[in-house]
Amino acid sequence: MTSTSAPVAANQQVTTDSGIEIEPVYHASDEPVPLADPGEYPYTRGIHPTMYRSRRWTMRQYAGFSSAEESNRRYRLLMRRGTTGLSVAFDLPTQLGLDSDDPRAFGEVGRVGVAISTLDDMRRLFADIDLTAVTTSMTINAPAALLLLMYQIVAEEQGADAAKLGGTIQNDILKEYAARGTYIYPPRPSMRLVTDTFAYCAEHLPSWNTISVSGYHMREAGCSAAQEIAFTLANAIAYVEAALEAGLSVNDFAPRMSFFFAAHSNLFEEAAKFRAARRMWATIARERFGATNPKALMMRFHTQTGGVTLTAQQPLNNVVRVAYQALSAVLGGTQSLHTNGYDEALAIPTEEAATLALRTQQILAEETGVAATADPLAGSYFVEALTDALEVKARQWIEQVEEQGGAVAAIERGFVQSAIADNAYHRELARSSGDEIVVGVNRHVEDEDVSIELHKIDRAAVDRQVERVRSFKAAQDRDSVRRALAEVDATVDAAANLLPPMKRALERGATLGQIAGTLRDRFGEHRAG
Repeated sequence: MTSTSAPVAANQQVTTDSGIEIEPVYHASDEPVPLADPGEYPYTRGIHPTMYRSRRWTMRQYAGFSSAEESNRRYRLLMRRGTTGLSVAFDLPTQLGLDSDDPRAFGEVGRVGVAISTLDDMRRLFADIDLTAVTTSMTINAPAALLLLMYQIVAEEQGADAAKLGGTIQNDILKEYAARGTYIYPPRPSMRLVTDTFAYCAEHLPSWNTISVSGYHMREAGCSAAQEIAFTLANAIAYVEAALEAGLSVNDFAPRMSFFFAAHSNLFEEAAKFRAARRMWATIARERFGATNPKALMMRFHTQTGGVTLTAQQPLNNVVRVAYQALSAVLGGTQSLHTNGYDEALAIPTEEAATLALRTQQILAEETGVAATADPLAGSYFVEALTDALEVKARQWIEQVEEQGGAVAAIERGFVQSAIADNAYHRELARSSGDEIVVGVNRHVEDEDVSIELHKIDRAAVDRQVERVRSFKAAQDRDSVRRALAEVDATVDAAANLLPPMKRALERGATLGQIAGTLRDRFGEHRAG
């Protein structure tokens, strides 16, 4: 692959990482296809008629570290500085259903996110934040239902009407097996938890986004833009099929499905990727699943700038990378955006880096003019050709997944993992050879890197978190907790929804790890083959 950033001869082949050959010049198509207006099926140009002219995208900043108190301070700081949505990062033990005092959690508590083991932790995390006045996105998967229930309980304690709570849980377990690795249970029982969450939210939290089908982590693991579309949509198809098998209506649950993509550095391919994905999902929802509710056809998605594109060398260069990646997301019509801190290749972002990342979005929204009209790249010979080419490539990958028996079977067989690993390998070869340029790494290298101040984890706060969990368990009504966990255990064998007994267990004082452990004992643990 020849880098599109390097000067090349007019007749030299240039391709994107999706394998799409870029022509030196694009012209009008011989058979132009009329584009529907924004807000009209198949939503290539956006899901709203005027897009950002009437409503800006939600500006989120992903944060969480050390303790609930420290994370709460960062959220309130970002809200004061203009963020319009919270985005919670949980530490690895929480993501794996382990309490902070679990021996298996040692050394990881509070390192890459906030530790949440108990309802008290969740109360501290959102202290002095009105949960009716903000939407909250939670990056949590295997124990997603439990964190959502904790959030609901805390909001209700604040006096909130659960039916009006807005936010998103990632809850996309399939990509964990394909790329990210923070799974607990095997795929089939994990899918039950996903569909149980769909059903529970339809009744109790109708404004909540029950899943964010994520291509981001597969892109971070090395897949191409076309594969990111394909594997994300293949997983979405699997979730819809599982929900239909559980007796749910696509017109009821699909409007609460959302998506999550990466924004990498090939500006025009990324903008075209979002347009192609939106069009493909609308077509799949209507033609494959018979959805008639317009909201079930609309792909609403969050975007995060590419963490894997950030470099430890010359870290201030990342400010520029993030700005252009954010631009591609806005040009592509995202509903929500997180911009990475320039120091994230080295540590959790400092307050300065997080604030600058937020200011990047604010400048983009208020100073550049890109929000003044819907889909400003529409009609570009180049962008329309890229949109079409990405759709063709993505459909080819979806067909290969279908040949494996669908997303679940393709993941169980290792097909998706192998495809991602193969693309990642070839990208690394291109970088190593210099065919793909990374400024500051394999071109324009400096002898000395810029010295910047890094965030440091508060070890004392982590120690206090572990001790609090121990004290919480010591004060439990053990008989009440035991009975509540037994009810969760019994529901595993029944056709009933697992979320109501899990909520009762939390209300009686059970911890995240105790409830997740009960399910672990019944479902077993997944082991990568």
